[in-house]
Amino acid sequence: MFPASIGKAGLSAKVGWLTPPENLPWIPEISLQAMDQLGVRTAVLSLPAGLPAGPAGDANRAAAREFNEYATQICDEHPGRFGFFACLPDLFDTKGVLSEIEHCFGLLPCWGIAMSSSYGEGAGAKYIGDDAFDPIWEELDRRGAVVFLHGTQTASSTPYPHPFLGIPVTEVPNETFKAAAHLVVTGKKRRWPNVKIILAHLGGSTPFLAPRVAVLSGHMGCSLSPDEILEDFKTFYYDTALSSHETTLAAMRAFVNDSHLLFGTDFPAVSVGMVEWYTENADTFFADDRDALDRVMYQNAEALLPM
Repeated sequence: MFPASIGKAGLSAKVGWLTPPENLPWIPEISLQAMDQLGVRTAVLSLPAGLPAGPAGDANRAAAREFNEYATQICDEHPGRFGFFACLPDLFDTKGVLSEIEHCFGLLPCWGIAMSSSYGEGAGAKYIGDDAFDPIWEELDRRGAVVFLHGTQTASSTPYPHPFLGIPVTEVPNETFKAAAHLVVTGKKRRWPNVKIILAHLGGSTPFLAPRVAVLSGHMGCSLSPDEILEDFKTFYYDTALSSHETTLAAMRAFVNDSHLLFGTDFPAVSVGMVEWYTENADTFFADDRDALDRVMYQNAEALLPM
């Protein structure tokens, strides 16, 4: 089970999502059983976006360190079955973040960094391309780090429309897109080219709204040309978690080549049955191209991550 200082029961209910009860409280054996059932050799551990919770400070730093040490323990106890994306303190805590990056890449077997699309709340919130976070990106670029970017569990200006359409269903994919677009139009995506960023859930609405950004942001003052903007969007990696369908995969294949698609599940936030539905969709979509299926299912991840 995750240390009590990191995960709090009720987070899912707050944002409008019911984690399958059979996956709670989470222990490694729950994932191992699911992985064996799904034919998954290795899973990557990371905390949900928004955790560790709380303001920047000593407690927040300690919670991030606790998760990273615990994830290391799990990897040591189950060699070859788990890797992990390290958790960072609140990004406004630049000193704490840089210290944790040094600790994780220097002493722990982390495979990369997990980030939320934005940090802070209300008017004080900043997306990850904000100038305040430049020292962090500079360090990640120096290290050629992998960053897993997941939309923040935050409501829009209006409540989510229905209990069936909670924040993880409707808002999180758009938050992922907004963070990716922010990195692109500010020039940060090309300024830090050595950072390899994975967008969760096929980038949310990214492949559909990128052409909109390409032209309209220039009208609003962005110095990049439409072609440069689209080129930068295509340098992201996109995972398939909760997103594999004929429509979405066809769109992604038209937008980026297969080398930038990665298999993902979102387990244990979802059930094995949900993962199976999306995986079967991917299998069907790539049925006539086994080489592409192999790239998406495992070869791209092997090339990107220190597995």
